[in-house]
Amino acid sequence: MSSTGTNLLSDHARLEIDRWLKRYPQQQRRSGVMQALMIVQEENGGSLNETLMDAVADYLEMPQIAVREVATFYSMYNLKPVGRHVVNVCTNISCMLRGAEKVVARMEKKLGIRVGETTADGRITLREAECLAACAGAPACQIGRRYHENLTAEKADALLDGLE
Repeated sequence: MSSTGTNLLSDHARLEIDRWLKRYPQQQRRSGVMQALMIVQEENGGSLNETLMDAVADYLEMPQIAVREVATFYSMYNLKPVGRHVVNVCTNISCMLRGAEKVVARMEKKLGIRVGETTADGRITLREAECLAACAGAPACQIGRRYHENLTAEKADALLDGLE
C-alpha cells in the first residue's frame, strides 16, 4: 500500500474500511471494495473522483483499474457531483407499465430539471434507475437509502416537498 493512498483517506474512512475488511480473509482485501467506495463517496459529499478511487485501490492493495471497473459498473457510485438528495426513479418494465413515465415527468416539471440533472440550488439530483427490485410496488423510487413504492404524481410531489 502506498502512503499516498493512505494519506488521501481520512482516519475515519480508514477505520470504517478496516471494520468492513475484518469480514473477509486477509488475502481477500479486495472483497471490501464496494463498501470502501461507499464510505469514501459519503465523505466526499456523495461523489467519487479518480484520485479517491486510486486511494481506495492503494489502500486495498489492488489495481486501480479494478476499482474503477467497480465504480463505473454500479449505478450507486457517482462519478460527478450530485445534489444533497439523489432521487432514482425506476423506469424498467414493471414500473413503466404502472406509470413511471408520469412520475418522472411530474418530478422534472416540479424541479425544473431533466433526468440526469441537479437543481440549481444543489438540493436534488434526478436520475432514472434501470431496476430497484421493487416490482411488486411499482412504480418505485429510491431517495438516499429509502424506497418509496406505488408512486403517483401526487405522491411524487409530496416526496419532493419533504426533502430539505
